[in-house]
Amino acid sequence: MSGMVVLLVFGLIAFTMTIGVPIGIAVGVSTAVTMYLTSNTPLVFISQNAFTALDSFPLLAVPLFILSGNLMSYGGISRRLVRLADSMVGFVTGGLAMVTVMACMFFSAISGSSVATVSGIGSFMIPEMRKKKYDAGFAAALTAAAGSLGVIIPPSISFVVYGVMTGVSIGELFIAGIIPGLLLGFAMMAVAYIVSKKNDYPKGETYPSMKDFIASLKDSFAAIMVPVIILGGIYGGIFTPTEAAGVAVVYSLFVGWFVYKELSGEKLFSAFLETVLVNGAVTFMIGLSMAFARFLTIAGVPRFITTSILEFTQNGAITLLLVNIIFLAVGCFIDNLSAAIILVPILLPVVTSFGVDPLHFGVISTVALAIGFITPPYGPNLFVASSISGVSIEKITRKVWFFCVVLIGVLLLITYIPVLSTGLVHFVYR
Repeated sequence: MSGMVVLLVFGLIAFTMTIGVPIGIAVGVSTAVTMYLTSNTPLVFISQNAFTALDSFPLLAVPLFILSGNLMSYGGISRRLVRLADSMVGFVTGGLAMVTVMACMFFSAISGSSVATVSGIGSFMIPEMRKKKYDAGFAAALTAAAGSLGVIIPPSISFVVYGVMTGVSIGELFIAGIIPGLLLGFAMMAVAYIVSKKNDYPKGETYPSMKDFIASLKDSFAAIMVPVIILGGIYGGIFTPTEAAGVAVVYSLFVGWFVYKELSGEKLFSAFLETVLVNGAVTFMIGLSMAFARFLTIAGVPRFITTSILEFTQNGAITLLLVNIIFLAVGCFIDNLSAAIILVPILLPVVTSFGVDPLHFGVISTVALAIGFITPPYGPNLFVASSISGVSIEKITRKVWFFCVVLIGVLLLITYIPVLSTGLVHFVYR
């Protein structure tokens, strides 16, 4: 019975998405049809579980972090973070490429969103790289890849959703994402350096002085204080992650309006409108996906898949490799939040049966699905970078594979060396 449920529900999801049905509706319709054909559960089960899932205080952090990121983006933060990164690494070979990655790392610690990171940094850096004769496809691909850090370096919306689903501490997830996020960022900087060296891309025009660094640090100080306030408040026990998101909104509004003075009424309206549109789509998707996950649990699908995998292999290392392949494949077609909500309840029992820490698995799943931001045909970061640069998706895709290979390599390191995720958490909390 469970096998038939798996084939039917995932077949319906694949079919509805193929004909262009939005993912949230596809999941809801597929769940309803499968329930009607395979069980006596009333269809009201879907709406009840969707609303129950959304009645969550921790989940309130999602719209607040989205709003905070938008306020910082419209409030002049991106340009200041780029200047700070330039004062640190702009003088090396391929300086602008290195600056792009580092600026994305800084912005990721503010926005919590990959698409927002690509948009906020790419609008400045892609045109600048093209002016300096960087290949247009490489510039767009680099920015798209570096933008994927937005859901890994804390605060991360993906970690919030994972924590809500599994009961894992969101604060611990934020700490667990720090080292993997830095590793991914430095790996992309290495790729950027190698490609720049090979193609003889230029260094920065001037070697920055300590005076330049201090000036740029001072100018961007209010911006880089956002993650300090958020993470420091959470880890210091001053407020919860959800309350931290609210503090971030107030602080972002204050900095953009009174410190940098770049927020206007029109920009404020745009920030709120964008937040409403994005959160509306995300909330709708999360609600139906949670109902879908609940139905799968009742139907015994996680137990069925766990048994099937255990019959296939008793090796934990091979199982983790298979799980990563599943995440990477699904990430090519579905956004990271929907994929996590669908797959985590199914795969978490599998990996925990081999002794994998749910905290470690949260990092694995988030990093694996983050790679989906730059893998076609879905790859939302590719579309944003294409829109900013005017370069076709096909040309960007040809250049982005360098980064995909390196990101997958780091993913495997994170998968098989758990201390990279859990070590800092144990140091801080335990």
